[in-house]
Amino acid sequence: MTIKAINVRNQFRGFIKEIILGDVVSEIDVQTPAGIVTSVITTRSVKDLELAVGSEVIAFVKSTEVSVAKL
Repeated sequence: MTIKAINVRNQFRGFIKEIILGDVVSEIDVQTPAGIVTSVITTRSVKDLELAVGSEVIAFVKSTEVSVAKL
């Protein structure tokens, strides 16, 4: 599945404003035109995606979670 295949109403494009790294999970704040969207993802995913403050990302919102993809 590609990013374009996901419902556009559930996507917020933005830039990473802050990353709070933890041993297992990390908190990612994404600044979007609609405001800040916060996601909790594994620290391993932060490293694998090479996420950093200022990275352009898309926050995918599901009823129970927010996912992040690097652009």
